[in-house]
Amino acid sequence: MLTHKGTKTLYTERLILRRFTVADAEDMFYNWASDEKVTRFLTWQPHESVDSTRQLLMGWVEAYDSIKAYNWAIQFDGKAIGSISVVKISDKCEYAELGYCLGHDYWNNGFMSEAANAVIDYLFSEIGVNRVCISHATENPGSGKVAQKCGMTYEGTKREHLKTSTGNFVDIAGYGILKSEWKINK
Repeated sequence: MLTHKGTKTLYTERLILRRFTVADAEDMFYNWASDEKVTRFLTWQPHESVDSTRQLLMGWVEAYDSIKAYNWAIQFDGKAIGSISVVKISDKCEYAELGYCLGHDYWNNGFMSEAANAVIDYLFSEIGVNRVCISHATENPGSGKVAQKCGMTYEGTKREHLKTSTGNFVDIAGYGILKSEWKINK
């Protein structure tokens, strides 16, 4: 049985993972939400204005009223540089799936692996999930490296499983880690 606690602030060596606020709109817009390099393998279009980002954040902030909302701003050097969230969670099957975005200026610095490891630790130790998984477009191998750095096992590829914001169908690779595997590595 899961013990939902919602989005709690998490600290890593370099990052603060915290709830979004509407004041994050400019950081989010300029660091990743308006960038086609970031969104090309995602299902949503790049934001066209800070106002559209602000509107989205208003909804996200309201969603924190639910203890089942898990959505963190990734903060580095005082600004939001990305996001990581639980995009699917099952109380019955006790699993969670993560999704994430990071401003391309921050790619290849280990930030997302650091953030994902903190969230995985939280989900296993505090929420009580038995499994955490990540799915990514196979054309975006950097996302797969995040899963591997988090100790996840490649579990297969679904062919043309997702239609991206650019209208392309892409293959989606799946990775997962079980609580028993996580415990061994702790």
